Amino acid sequence: MTIKQLEAFFWAAKLGSFSLAAARLCVTQSSLSKRIAELEADLGKPLFDRAGQRAVITDAGVRLLEHAGRMLELESLIRSDLDTQGTLRGSCRFGISELVASTWFPAFVARVRREHPDLVLEPHVELTSKLERMLERGELDFAIVPGPSASPNLSHEKVGELEYRWMASPERLPAGTVLTPAHFSEHPMITLSADARLSREVERWRAHVGVAIPHALVCNSLAALITLVMAGVGISTFPTAYVAPFLASGRLVALVSDPPPYNLNYCFHWRTDDPRAVVRVLREIVRAEANFLMPSPLWPAAT
Repeated sequence: MTIKQLEAFFWAAKLGSFSLAAARLCVTQSSLSKRIAELEADLGKPLFDRAGQRAVITDAGVRLLEHAGRMLELESLIRSDLDTQGTLRGSCRFGISELVASTWFPAFVARVRREHPDLVLEPHVELTSKLERMLERGELDFAIVPGPSASPNLSHEKVGELEYRWMASPERLPAGTVLTPAHFSEHPMITLSADARLSREVERWRAHVGVAIPHALVCNSLAALITLVMAGVGISTFPTAYVAPFLASGRLVALVSDPPPYNLNYCFHWRTDDPRAVVRVLREIVRAEANFLMPSPLWPAAT
C-alpha cells in the first residue's frame, strides 16, 4: 500500500470519476486505474464495482475512504513540517471572477512566484455558478468568487466585501437621481447573466423593493457592461471602488436608491474534503493579498 495508491483511490471515490481524479493528480487515467488495481490486489478486496458503465465504490471502499483521507492529510502535514522552505510544487487549477482578475490578482501571482516558484498556476475566469460547479466536480482546486456557496460540499472563508451602487451615464440620468419604480420602467437595466452572483443579488433587491424591470439586457463581461452603461445604453449596479476613476472623471454618476443595492462578499471556496497543503497555503496568500477596495488598473484613461 502506497500513498500514491491511496491518493488515486481517494480522489476517484470523492469525485466519482476516474478521469477527473486523473486530471486532478496530473496523471493519465490508465496510470490512476493501475494504482487503484494494485491497491485492490494488496488489500484483497475490490474497492470499485466496475460491472456497469461507471465505477461505483464498494462497501470495502466506503470503509477505506475515511482512513485514506486521514492518511493523505497526515502526509500533507509531514511534508509541510519537513520542508523548511515550505515550497509548493506541481500545478494548481483555480477559478476567479473577472473583477478579481483585473484588480489584485497580479499581486497574488507575483507573491506565489516568489514563494513557490515551482508551482504552476492555471486560473480560469468565469461567472460564479459555473466555477462553483467546476469546483464541486473536482475540476478546480479552489475558487475566489462572491459567496458563500449554498453547496454542502464546499467550505468558504470571506476575504473581502464590495459596496455596490446604481450608476448611469450623466447623459441618461443626472448624478444623485433618486430612483423610483418609474425609472426602471423608463431606463433599460443591464446586468450580468444568471450565472453571476451579482444578478442573483440584484433580483433579490428587486423582489425586496417590489420594483418591476420590464427592460433588461444581459452581458457576460463586467468590462463590457461598464462600457455599455457609459455609452448611455442603460443603468446598472457597480462596485464603487472598481469604477472610481470613471466616477471621478464624470463618465459615470452614482444614483440613489432606498435601500441601496446589496454588497457582495467575496469568498475563498474549496472542497470540504480537500486536505491538501496547496489549498491551505494559497488561501493564506489570498487572505493577505486580496484588496477589493482598489480600482481596476484597466481604467488609467478614465481620469
